[in-house]
Amino acid sequence: MKEFLLLLLLVAFRLTLSVSVSESQYGILLPYAHESFNFSYIKMKNKASCSYSVVISTSCSSPRYTRDQISISFGDAYGNQINAPRLDDPSSGTFESCSSDTFQINGPCAYQICYVYLYRSGSDGWKPDTVKINGYSGGPVTFYYNTFIPRDTWYGFNLCNDAASSYKVTAQKLLMLVILGHILSFWL
Repeated sequence: MKEFLLLLLLVAFRLTLSVSVSESQYGILLPYAHESFNFSYIKMKNKASCSYSVVISTSCSSPRYTRDQISISFGDAYGNQINAPRLDDPSSGTFESCSSDTFQINGPCAYQICYVYLYRSGSDGWKPDTVKINGYSGGPVTFYYNTFIPRDTWYGFNLCNDAASSYKVTAQKLLMLVILGHILSFWL
């Protein structure tokens, strides 16, 4: 009986280890193309207007400057979406390599920002490093790009589902908890 309990304990430990390794393996998030993202569809559940400070850092490996048109859209998990159709201004030197540009963008008052998409139209190319958004509610959030933005595609991150599901228990974790509970019931 003790050997069986020891075996169960080892299996539970192995499951815990495999869950931890697989979760840490996906700890670095990469931006992706959002094929169905619609900039013209703006859901404004909160009609109030708020100001957001958006700091976009351009990578040093980006072209020296870009004449491409750059747009941004970001929001929260509750459908509040903030859009800026044109951030670029080649005459002012925006989006030069190794630089940061700060924009004040007005839009509906959102809660914690959990998604951001950038859009690039043009032939020069552009590689953002980070996008940091300070807003009305919640703390500042930084999205790490460090990759070239594809042409004519909304490209970015959507962490809204991850934030909402962060408290869900996976099947492996549930099985491990059941096994450990069963083992502990023998000892008590």
